[in-house]
Amino acid sequence: MHHTVVERELELRLILSPERSIPVPARLRYRSDDPYAVHVSFHITSDFPVHWTFARDLLVEGVFRPSGHGDVRVWPTKAEGRSVVLMALSSPDGDALLEAPTAQVSAWLERTLRAVPPGAESARLGIDDALDQLLAQ
Repeated sequence: MHHTVVERELELRLILSPERSIPVPARLRYRSDDPYAVHVSFHITSDFPVHWTFARDLLVEGVFRPSGHGDVRVWPTKAEGRSVVLMALSSPDGDALLEAPTAQVSAWLERTLRAVPPGAESARLGIDDALDQLLAQ
């Protein structure tokens, strides 16, 4: 089965305080063979990038309204007159609040939704084919 990869590099802002943020190079990645997940890598130009994986649905919803609980929360807002998406990430190593341009995230998400439309994810997992092979033995 053919698999599609949809990637986008962009610059996020790590919010340190209401007055201060720093740029963070990042890569958004979606794979049709892992259709429910989005993969985000931060500090992609460093020796030790940070990788996060969470539900594509969470990010899709978070572009429009607050979404997520616990380790990953996403919500839309305005910053200096621009539409942005905020991502709050929590781990045992610490917490981060990141700001992403809504237009860039939305355009990338649209490409992932064309690759695997909502509701078609389970067909891309190949579970039925694997089960057929297992039962044929």
